[in-house]
Amino acid sequence: MSLIGSEVLPFTASAFKAGEDFFEVSEQNLKGQWSVVCFYPADFSFVCPTELEDLQTQYPALKELGVEVYAVSTDTHFVHKAWHEHSEAVGKIKYTMIGDPSQTISRNFDVLDEEAGLADRGTFLIDPDGVIQTVEINAGGIGRDASTIINKVKAAQYVRQNPNEVCPAKWEEGSATLKPSLDIVGKI
Repeated sequence: MSLIGSEVLPFTASAFKAGEDFFEVSEQNLKGQWSVVCFYPADFSFVCPTELEDLQTQYPALKELGVEVYAVSTDTHFVHKAWHEHSEAVGKIKYTMIGDPSQTISRNFDVLDEEAGLADRGTFLIDPDGVIQTVEINAGGIGRDASTIINKVKAAQYVRQNPNEVCPAKWEEGSATLKPSLDIVGKI
């Protein structure tokens, strides 16, 4: 069953963010603005720090678009803090890292590998109503490119503001969109 178009399910978890005390996060934090939730398998691992560092490079651009970023693994918020203090790549992260040791959030987003007890590599774009607009899930050995999130956010924001239009493949901000109608069926 696809999670596209579904509302984020309830959760409460402890989180870490550089320069702040530990704090609680819930599905309510994912509402009222655009959010990217990035699941990854484990702290102190191999591909994960490269992805999270790459996501940090895109964080300023995402913030400019009104997007907040959350990284989630089944580690605790304490482990997130320790990793942040010991990894050069992870030490750069300025966005929120959520601990999911209960695996509730990973289950809610259908990315939990039950046998391993770890989250798959999943990226979710959530609109201000808390509704999932995009989903990307990769196998454990395949790292993601955070730069691809920018155009997805811009397209999702455009479609939200222009509900009678859609964005074609490789759409970039300012380029042509489509207005679905019988007049264009078979003519694209």
